[in-house]
Amino acid sequence: MKSHATCTVLLWSAFCFALVLSGCRVGPAYKKPAVALAPEFRGASPHDASASAAPANAGKSLGDEPWWALFDDKQLQELLRKGIAQNYDLRIAAERVVQAQAQLGVTRADQLPTLSANASFNSQQLAKGEMVSNPQAVSMNFGKMGLGAAWNLDFWGKYRMATEAARSQLVATEWARRAVQTTVVSNIASSYFQLRTLDQQMDIARKTLATRQETLQLTKVLEAGGSGSMLDVREAEQLVFAVQAQIADLQRQTEQLEDSICTLLGETPHPVVRGLSLDQQPRLLEVPPGLPSDLLVRRPDIQQAEAVLVAANAQIGVARAAYFPQIALTASTATDSNALTRLFSGPSHVWNFGPTLSVPIFDASRVRNNVRITESEQRQDLLAYQQTIASAFRDVSKALVAWRKYREYRESQEKIETAAGDALRLARLRYEQGQSSYLDVLTNDRNYLNAQMEVAAAKQNELLSIVALYNALGGGWK
Repeated sequence: MKSHATCTVLLWSAFCFALVLSGCRVGPAYKKPAVALAPEFRGASPHDASASAAPANAGKSLGDEPWWALFDDKQLQELLRKGIAQNYDLRIAAERVVQAQAQLGVTRADQLPTLSANASFNSQQLAKGEMVSNPQAVSMNFGKMGLGAAWNLDFWGKYRMATEAARSQLVATEWARRAVQTTVVSNIASSYFQLRTLDQQMDIARKTLATRQETLQLTKVLEAGGSGSMLDVREAEQLVFAVQAQIADLQRQTEQLEDSICTLLGETPHPVVRGLSLDQQPRLLEVPPGLPSDLLVRRPDIQQAEAVLVAANAQIGVARAAYFPQIALTASTATDSNALTRLFSGPSHVWNFGPTLSVPIFDASRVRNNVRITESEQRQDLLAYQQTIASAFRDVSKALVAWRKYREYRESQEKIETAAGDALRLARLRYEQGQSSYLDVLTNDRNYLNAQMEVAAAKQNELLSIVALYNALGGGWK
């Protein structure tokens, strides 16, 4: 009884000692890195900058808009919903979150005691004459049942810091999933606008083909009547053949782009249903970028980089804990007998309990170099975090400049298109009246077609710049 009481006292003493020291931590506490931010985004227009600095509009930003409000095209919204639900990259990212959750559970289990049960039975027969004391054959049966417990005491916070690192990795994985969703939304929207641009260019090419075919017939009539030449006919044929080739190429681009959109949706290739035309797509008259500091909260890649940095900071503590002694408590109880009837009787019961102390003495600088590795990884992650922030501000600045300049470019191209259309009309009128050669018609026809195609491309670039700015500001995943 006295021996049993002594063991009980030792057990409770060790338990209390573990609780007292469980608050120790040898790793560095995480501190959010200081980031120098400009008061406004570079590339914003003076009007945007003043709106960003105004307290009343401090929280206003294009990135806060939900994608279904920004992309006001019912068919595009349906494509985005399908992409978010079915895109393979997004589904893979979601499974990685599940994996990280499970990994967190595995790591956290190291903080808790383990309990195991075991049972065994063995039957053995010795051959006749094998035992000198008993010349006859002997049969022996052995049975054993028991429980075992073990607990690695977390004196220096090794397991708590490992859990903290795993939890931060889970957060980083979740932010990575949101970053994938932002990319999926941006890619589908961009591809859809490119598809509508090809549709408009196809309409332009077909209308041009019809007009050029009419002009070809006119040149043939004039050549037959002696008012034109065969050279005019051949030049008119070239215009017809050129636009026919352009139509074939536009059809190729359209079908290939439809296949790409279907891949983003997680579907097999099929025609994509259209919604609003390129001219009907809403264009923003104002793009409020918001405060630069909001970018640190809204951008998924910045949040992911910081979560990775938190995990690396915790891993330093895990590595440093290897410098200190490790103590484990183990205990077991069992019954052991060569007869099943006596398996649970008093004399068959055995137990043991005791702590295990492990102290590092010589490891050829393994622990020290492992600490150096984790510290270097933490510095790398810090630089990656700072680089991600710098890249984010670069993306916003580029997108702001692109949106403003593409809008100006589109307005200028529309004026060129109007002038080229008038020039073509006058050239045809003068040719029909015999006041100029067909070369004037040929030149102005090509100029007008190019101007129309450039306007369609300019409209596309303006819409794509809005998508790029929305992505740069961290929108799209809400």
